[in-house]
Amino acid sequence: MWTTRYTDTTAAPGSAVWAALRDLHSGIPLGPASDSFELHGPFAVGTTVTVTPQGQEAMTSTIVELDPDHVYADRTVFGELALTFRHTLQGRPDGGTEVTHTLEIDGPGADAVGPELGPQIAGDFPVAMAELLHAAEQRVAAGA
Repeated sequence: MWTTRYTDTTAAPGSAVWAALRDLHSGIPLGPASDSFELHGPFAVGTTVTVTPQGQEAMTSTIVELDPDHVYADRTVFGELALTFRHTLQGRPDGGTEVTHTLEIDGPGADAVGPELGPQIAGDFPVAMAELLHAAEQRVAAGA
């Protein structure tokens, strides 16, 4: 298995971050750099999502973990490789939230493929995280 993580913090509470994350994965873009998501059923474990990364072809993911206000994960399978994308939300003592976006690549050859493929896939994590946290902060500012 090969793994990479990107972590950032926001003053917004976990519920606001979760709402923005749910919106994104339900097909509502958070900003100009957002990937496109199309949910095929309820926002629940087992539901498939068509994901179209900026400038790339669409792929199908399946929601594999969902703990409201805490964890969202989906998995995309390419042949023998599985890519799991996970957002973990951790409350901070000041009322804000620490958010970690993790990419795990599993399967035969993941340790060999991961160091090259992983950084290419995760290269947009900082921009995507900035849009997510900005959307959460905007929700708080709007009183939503």
